[in-house]
Amino acid sequence: MHDYESFNPDLICALAGVVGEDNVLMVEPMKLHTTFKIGGPADLLVKPQDPQQLVRVLDTCAFAETPVTVVGNGSDLLVSDRGIRGVVVLLRENMADVRIEGTRVIAQAGALLRDVALAAADAGLSGLEPLWGIPATVGGACFMNAGAYGGQTSDVLESVDVYVPSKRGQRGSVCTLDVDQLNMGYRKSRVNTDGLIVLSATFKLTPDSPDAIRFAMDDFQARREEKQPLDMPSAGSTFKRPEGYFAGKLIMDAGLRGASVGGAQVSEKHCGFVVNTGRATAADVCALIAHIQDEVKAQFGVDLEPEVRRVGEFD
Repeated sequence: MHDYESFNPDLICALAGVVGEDNVLMVEPMKLHTTFKIGGPADLLVKPQDPQQLVRVLDTCAFAETPVTVVGNGSDLLVSDRGIRGVVVLLRENMADVRIEGTRVIAQAGALLRDVALAAADAGLSGLEPLWGIPATVGGACFMNAGAYGGQTSDVLESVDVYVPSKRGQRGSVCTLDVDQLNMGYRKSRVNTDGLIVLSATFKLTPDSPDAIRFAMDDFQARREEKQPLDMPSAGSTFKRPEGYFAGKLIMDAGLRGASVGGAQVSEKHCGFVVNTGRATAADVCALIAHIQDEVKAQFGVDLEPEVRRVGEFD
């Protein structure tokens, strides 16, 4: 059920005045903006075209006391079947500039890690190779300290420019935070815990041969394609790695390979992934996650914590 106060015509006009009418969408299906291909409608979806527009959009929503949800590539999100109330701010190809300055790469929040890594490789800059296949934006990678194959965002991140929300009805502020101010750990950072919104990030890399960098990137990609269900919609690894264990092996050992609820299924290829077989709902995914947690807890005494974030109206 929509909160029609979110459709305040003054708010819509104000947002359109910032980003242009074509970049304000009403009742936009979020399944079009998540890698799970699941999700009901956003009341309003707004696409700012640069950091200045993004700040103005966030301030406008703060003045209107309207809730804001920021979405990048939607690669770690499970959006409710009922959708998201308020304003969704989409940061992807609309805010994805990447530039090289010496050994630094500066990327806007909507740039895909893949594109940032490719630009770095072309410039002979190493450090992003383990991350390049992660289907996240720069903002999302900073939010959750995305990582793979022994590398994580914090290893190469130097600083971030962020919007710091203020109290409702008041303008926020913009500041630069060094990586050591972000409290980055396993799948967490201050960007998440403090509700910060990334405008851009600076990565400090190391010079190397472009051929060597490309070789490493190809190797990581081959490993992903061999082991992960990249041909099916998912939100990546469904669970965080429990200390001393691997979530996928626990799920497999619990006899849950291929287990399903509705259109949601434990991947036959990698049990650490829940995939959408084509008709899954968010409710299906939630029910399957709960079933997996119950079985693993009952059989092995291990609590599995979801890595996938639920967004929107859930019971």
